[in-house]
Amino acid sequence: MNNKLLKDYRKLLNKNYFLLFLLVIIAFLSGFIIDRKIGSRAEVRQQTKAASFQNTSANAAPSEANIAKLQSEVIKKEYVFKIKWGDLGQKMIADGVIDKEKLTKAVTGTDKLPQDLDKYLTEYQNSIELNQNNAQFWVDVLWALGLANNNPILNSGPMVEGGNTGGFASTGGYTIGVNQPMNIYSKYQYINLSKDQENEVYEIASNIYRPCCGNSTAFPDCNHGMAALGLIELMVSQNFSKDDIYKTVLAFNTYWFPQTYLDTAYYFQQNGRDYSKVSPQELLSKTFSSAMGYQVIQKKVGAIKWPALQNGGSCGA
Repeated sequence: MNNKLLKDYRKLLNKNYFLLFLLVIIAFLSGFIIDRKIGSRAEVRQQTKAASFQNTSANAAPSEANIAKLQSEVIKKEYVFKIKWGDLGQKMIADGVIDKEKLTKAVTGTDKLPQDLDKYLTEYQNSIELNQNNAQFWVDVLWALGLANNNPILNSGPMVEGGNTGGFASTGGYTIGVNQPMNIYSKYQYINLSKDQENEVYEIASNIYRPCCGNSTAFPDCNHGMAALGLIELMVSQNFSKDDIYKTVLAFNTYWFPQTYLDTAYYFQQNGRDYSKVSPQELLSKTFSSAMGYQVIQKKVGAIKWPALQNGGSCGA
């Protein structure tokens, strides 16, 4: 092969290599652009799906069948707790912590207390029955217990800081006693707790919130908080497990604030979670049971009409 032909062959070969290189670069860039487009489309679809869910959660009401199912999971017909109430009702009446006539009027609007409630004030009881009809009775009676029983939570911390102890809804708002609220405040030793048990009460109370306030039960500035405190003290003194205590307080909270937990059950359902399998401690946390936490949930689920709802949830007797 002469020199001229060899030079022409080399030029052609170099040109082909250059073209091949360009093709590789073009293929790479094309793939990158396509991946970006696919990624962008996937992201858009994901955002659209999230927006659609939020819109559905906020505006679509559950079906009647779904309502019935959720209500049966959230609001049980009744509970019977193996908590020894003993003669606490009699003691609180004898000490003027509870005025039976005022309590009766507050609970029933009449002068007569039904026997199924009166027994807790006149007889020794080895259990506590809870249902929708007696939920207000237990708010008031447990409120009295939490308010009057001596406890470090009442003697230090937020309840006494600032010198406004008598100005909270749980103190100044207590109107069903013979004596003035601050004359019975943390005065009686109805429940005996060891130091370790007092610490356990504080730990549990710090993890439990209620939808009417933004504070935990360790700052019981309303009637529901004070009632929950009394219940926790009673159960800790009887060596119930923490799980049992959370479960029990949730049951009381559910009757006191039914809409909160019905809406929360619907919220969990829309997010692929089974309300009945969510731990009571999580449900009682600040995220779901505080006033602020529930407001977030309520905005997400929108207005849902629950047939089971009854009046309740106010912080008064």
